[in-house]
Amino acid sequence: MTYRVTVRDHMMVAHSLPGEVFGPAQRLHGATYVVDATFRATDVDADGIVVDIGRATEELKAVLADLTYRNLDDHDELAGVVTTTEVLARLVADRLAERAHAGRLGRPAEGLDGIEVTLRESHVAWASYERRL
Repeated sequence: MTYRVTVRDHMMVAHSLPGEVFGPAQRLHGATYVVDATFRATDVDADGIVVDIGRATEELKAVLADLTYRNLDDHDELAGVVTTTEVLARLVADRLAERAHAGRLGRPAEGLDGIEVTLRESHVAWASYERRL
């Protein structure tokens, strides 16, 4: 059995995706993502929680703040990176994992099994990345 807690935010970015496989998305365009971060644990802690929902919400917002309202083509950390939805989901998951290991979710990372981040581009298309902690 696994417990899951999900928090949600959104981000609006601009980017281009080089390569013929991306068709018209090769040109600079905008994307608005609904971002779900799901934290997994085999059991709840002594307080009966997987993570502190308030802290998890704040940390997700902080992770996205560096990306939202930005042209990702000009973002130093993403230089040379093709910023597909899949790649961005991994970036967000990795940043949240760092914050979990820093104890910023109200529960030690050792008590969590993993994080899954889903970026929804629309009501018909999304991508997820799941990682262990």
